[in-house]
Amino acid sequence: MEVVRAIPCGYCKGVIRAIEIAKKEREMNPETPIHILGMLVHNKYVTLALNELNIISHNEKNKTRMELLEEIDEGTVIFSAHGVSNAIYEKAREKGLKIVDATCTDVLKTKEMVKEHLSQGEEILYIGVRNHPEAEGIVRDDPERIHLITNVEDVNRTDVHSPVFVTNQTTMNMLEVPEVLDAIREKYPDAVISEEICDATRMRQNAVRNLPPLDILYVVGDPHSNNTRNLGKCANENVKVIRYIESVEDIDPSDLQGVKKAGVTAGASTPTSLYQQVISFLKDFKENDPVPKRTEHIL
Repeated sequence: MEVVRAIPCGYCKGVIRAIEIAKKEREMNPETPIHILGMLVHNKYVTLALNELNIISHNEKNKTRMELLEEIDEGTVIFSAHGVSNAIYEKAREKGLKIVDATCTDVLKTKEMVKEHLSQGEEILYIGVRNHPEAEGIVRDDPERIHLITNVEDVNRTDVHSPVFVTNQTTMNMLEVPEVLDAIREKYPDAVISEEICDATRMRQNAVRNLPPLDILYVVGDPHSNNTRNLGKCANENVKVIRYIESVEDIDPSDLQGVKKAGVTAGASTPTSLYQQVISFLKDFKENDPVPKRTEHIL
């Protein structure tokens, strides 16, 4: 079987930076309680590996980040790569916690841009995913003037006053955002638009778009990861089957019967070891081969 890897795929600089920040904090403070507000990056295997370093992630599905922060009473709190609202910063300071900010620099850039336009009295249309921590961290800074836009229907429902500034979550699908932007331009022709899909997201999506014809494409990553979910959506019409998997353990060998060419890509928060193991298994695959256990070497 021929195996084609999308290049680039896997870890982006923001994810690498966040993980290194967390590891360094533990090395410098071996006895201090260290907490992460949410998932540091959207991959459960990274979360498990950090737990083994006694860096505890607080990520209950039905709780807001403010509610999760209420549970942390001592030590260090690390803010995830997705960023947090200003209110979270203030609350952490009030509680006397040491704050370590692992927010991706691209997210910080968008956050500062929004802050600047708010200071000029503008309304903000922010294209993002509902309940995603990156979107939450920006929209909650001023929910009266920052309006979350998830699709064209949301644009049609908005009724804001000029001037209008438009930007977006950094991990959005570059094939879907233009449709939303067109709807915004039609309704708000004077809107100032700054499209902020990050380079890492754009490059990984383009790599998938440019893959050759494939019998099957494996997208390796956590289902929480927005950029991972979008990778499969960017595949061209010459990819016959798309499978989302978290690790090699999720491969169904029956999908590989008769496959001559398989592709592999991975989300920006997917550890290198996880997608490399998928590639190795596919290259050596023979009928009735058992699926191996995933590697334990994550960080």
